[in-house]
Amino acid sequence: MPWYEEWFDRDEYELVYQQRDETEAAQVVDLIERLVDPAPGAEILDVGCGRGRHARALARRGYRVTGLDLSAHAIAAARRRTAEDGLDVAYRVQDMRDPMGTAAYDGVINLFTAFGYFEEEADHARALQRMADALRPGGWLVQDFLNAPHVLQSLTPEDKHAKNGVTIEQRRWVEDGRVNKEITLHDNGATRTFCESVRLLTLDDFKQLHQQVGLQLVQAVGDYDGAPYTPDSPRLIMHAKKASR
Repeated sequence: MPWYEEWFDRDEYELVYQQRDETEAAQVVDLIERLVDPAPGAEILDVGCGRGRHARALARRGYRVTGLDLSAHAIAAARRRTAEDGLDVAYRVQDMRDPMGTAAYDGVINLFTAFGYFEEEADHARALQRMADALRPGGWLVQDFLNAPHVLQSLTPEDKHAKNGVTIEQRRWVEDGRVNKEITLHDNGATRTFCESVRLLTLDDFKQLHQQVGLQLVQAVGDYDGAPYTPDSPRLIMHAKKASR
């Protein structure tokens, strides 16, 4: 089983990434609105929506949102939290390599490095093609990915900390063009280990992928405040556009 089919289905995922909260989601949506200026009530597809924190933040601002994710567990949590908040978001369980619709959305978002997972390079192009196909002519894509040069410069090989009484050990390394993480959790004598592995795609890689699927990069920024992108930026956040016709 690929690592992403197991890890995102686990409650432990939320514990490890507890700091990625509703406040950060609102900050990201602020950035999307500055980059794109979506029309009121725009139809937006959240690809790799996870537990729906960005989808809910968009719905609160009046956008019509659809979220899709491979993890049935994450989608169930997203539906529950969206209902609790009194919001309206459509969710579905789906692999991003499968069709998402044709010219069905004004915008697509793909956030928090919900990309670069696959072993086969063609699968990355296939997933991005599905996103492009889902856009209406003139539609936009905002993609938030790790910044590969920054990762290579600043990778912390190991760390250890506690959250909610659980000790979390993380080990990181780069191999074969991918950044890998082994996450071990110690809780009341029980030990569980999970893995992550993401392709170190660069801005140039994305430019080539965008061109291949009919998208054009409009701009790239380097953090959630919208600072200009540099190789030292903590993030690679790209705004791309589909041709009008």
